Amino acid sequence: TTTARLLAKAVNCQHEDLSERPCNQCASCRAIAEGRFLDLIEIDAASNTGVDDIRDLRDKINFSPSEGRFKVYIIDEVHMLSTAAFNALLKTLEEPPPHAKFVLATTEEHKVPMTIKSRCQQFNFRLLTLPEISSRLSWIAAQEQLSVEPAALDLIARQGAGSIRDAESLLDQLVAAPGDAITLERTQMVLGTASSQVISDLVDAWIGVDAAAGLRTIHEALASGADVRQFARQMVEYLRNLLLLQAAGDSAPLNLPGDERQQMMAQGAQVSRENLIDAVKAFNGAALASSSSWQPQLPLEM
Repeated sequence: TTTARLLAKAVNCQHEDLSERPCNQCASCRAIAEGRFLDLIEIDAASNTGVDDIRDLRDKINFSPSEGRFKVYIIDEVHMLSTAAFNALLKTLEEPPPHAKFVLATTEEHKVPMTIKSRCQQFNFRLLTLPEISSRLSWIAAQEQLSVEPAALDLIARQGAGSIRDAESLLDQLVAAPGDAITLERTQMVLGTASSQVISDLVDAWIGVDAAAGLRTIHEALASGADVRQFARQMVEYLRNLLLLQAAGDSAPLNLPGDERQQMMAQGAQVSRENLIDAVKAFNGAALASSSSWQPQLPLEM
């Protein structure tokens, strides 16, 4: 949605140099930034799903722009439109008036009919890398004058799973008061994650076929506030890293400290590829299991 707004800025920017658009200085750019640009029409498809809403759009689209070069229609969460609404939109998408541009935004493009997709240019946004998310969170912390431990930032970035929006929301949860320090320990407590040492200990117990030590590690982690499914996800991530190190060695594309990489290389050397793949599948199953059962830790113990 943000990128759609930037695109609306760019096509209506009045700067002479194309490479400078959007300039954020001209009247059009400032109007869009302040939310008063009449030719930028945002439609929430989740609230306006019916065919009548699209017919109303189709009737008004032929009017010329009132102040900009183009009328830009942003249809957010477009996958929520009904089948009849999609069909009503088809002809307009196929032959829009020269002064109109459509941007359809969705997180579930597989729900958008092929007839719509074939009339659009499709751009899929990739997930961000851990360093990119950590860098952005560091910038936000500096702007907001927050004191955040680097290890806590890395943990928040990992929990964001490639989404900057999710990572920023997690950081928001951790801010209690101005000037308050956000430590790794507090981050683990709020997010329900176990420490990396606990995860490594559980892997050691699994490699050593020591069920008693493994169960003890799980119960101690849950007793100290770790969330069952979060714990299982951490195990999946750790075992996946082991698998990549075992398969690719030092060339594995992992953002790990040197000592942690060496420890994981040693662990990977003690277990077969087949057992490692089975373990990833088993813990992934535990991560996907419902947490509403009367014994939520049972899939993890199994």
